[in-house]
Amino acid sequence: MASRSASGTAMRIGQLAARAGVSVETIRYYERRGLIEQPQRPAQGYRHYPVAALERLQFIKRAQVLGFSLDEIAELLALGHSGCEQAAGLARRRLADIRERMASLQRMEAVLQTLLSRCEQNTAPAGCPIVATLLDDPPA
Repeated sequence: MASRSASGTAMRIGQLAARAGVSVETIRYYERRGLIEQPQRPAQGYRHYPVAALERLQFIKRAQVLGFSLDEIAELLALGHSGCEQAAGLARRRLADIRERMASLQRMEAVLQTLLSRCEQNTAPAGCPIVATLLDDPPA
């Protein structure tokens, strides 16, 4: 049994993977996690995935770009269009996590800038201020 149309009303797993920009192994993993449904295998032939599977994979990828974990994505998928309040709660937690990571990155940036300044001002032939600081006084 071949795909039903060139536009892709049904496709094999390799075609689905290529169109979604993921690997076949990723699709199988998502099936095991329950994020996408595995179609039945005909007695003679290959499984064919509906366009809805491609749409779901695209949803998963977009959610991952926003930093949602697969567990959170499963929650969002379960909510569908009717769980705006719960989805907003997930988004608020994700935003708080992103802000926390940004603050942490800014602290690391400041420490590294200070270490670089010390290194650039170093006139001693031996001893790197960066290495010495990390050995003696690890940044918090």
